[in-house]
Amino acid sequence: MTDLPTFDTIKLAVADDVATITLNRPERLNSMPPAMADDIRAALDWMGVLGARALLITGEGRGFCSGADLAGDRSASAVGGGANSRKALRNHYNPMLLALANLDIPVVTAVNGPAAGVGCSFALSGDFTLAGKSAYFLQAFVNIGLIPDGGSSWLLPRLIGLPRATQMMMLGEKIPAEQAADWGLIYKAVADDALMAEAQALAKRLASGPTVALGTMRQVLRGGLTQSYSDTLDAEAMGQYRAGNSADAVEGVAAFLQKRKAAFKGQ
Repeated sequence: MTDLPTFDTIKLAVADDVATITLNRPERLNSMPPAMADDIRAALDWMGVLGARALLITGEGRGFCSGADLAGDRSASAVGGGANSRKALRNHYNPMLLALANLDIPVVTAVNGPAAGVGCSFALSGDFTLAGKSAYFLQAFVNIGLIPDGGSSWLLPRLIGLPRATQMMMLGEKIPAEQAADWGLIYKAVADDALMAEAQALAKRLASGPTVALGTMRQVLRGGLTQSYSDTLDAEAMGQYRAGNSADAVEGVAAFLQKRKAAFKGQ
C-alpha cells in the first residue's frame, strides 16, 4: 500500500475507498492560512494515487473552518489589503478551490461547527454538505470591511438565489444549519452526534458507485450552470460516451438484465 503523505495543517486518511481530509488547527477553529490551502491542494493530488473513489472533508475539534487566519502572517494572508490579498487568493486559495471543483470523484463535507469566511465557501464546495445542528454558515467579510471571496459570489446566488445571497453577504449574519437546509444551501442538517456517521455512510455509498459516471456528473452539472442548453446537451453526449465505455457501465447493464445489484469497481 502507498504510504500516506503527512501535512502540517491537515490530516489525510483513506479507508474503504474513501479519502478523508481533516482540517487540523483546532486551537484556531481550523482557520485557513495560505499554507493550509496549499496542503489541501497537495492532498487532492493524491486522490488518484490512493485510488480514492470519494472524498470526505471535515474539521478537527469544535469547528469546521473559521475563515482565513486573521492573526497569521499578513504578508501571506488574504486579509490586510492591496497586493497581499490578491496574491494570497490567486496563488493559494483559488488554485485549491479549482482543484477541488475539478476533482473526478464525489465530495462530501461534514460541517461540525462554524463555517465562516472562506471556510463557508469551502464547506459549500462539496457535492453533499451535511452539517451538525449546532453548526452555522457565515459570510463574515462585511464585518471586517472586506468582500466575499473563495468563490462565494459565484456559488451562493446559484445555491439560494440572489436575495438570500445578498442577505448573507451584506448583513454578515449567521445562518444556522437547519435554516441552511431549509434554504437549500446544504444537503442536510443532522444531530451533532450523528454527523460523522451519516457523512461517512454517504461517502461510502458514493465510493461504491460507478466512479466514472459520478465524476462526469460533477463536471456536467457545474458546466450546466453557465453553458447554453445546446452546449449542455453536447456535454451530456460526451459524458455519456465516457461513462458508457467504462467497465462499470458494462456491469450496470448486465446487472439490470440479470435483475441483481450491480457490483461497481470504479473503473
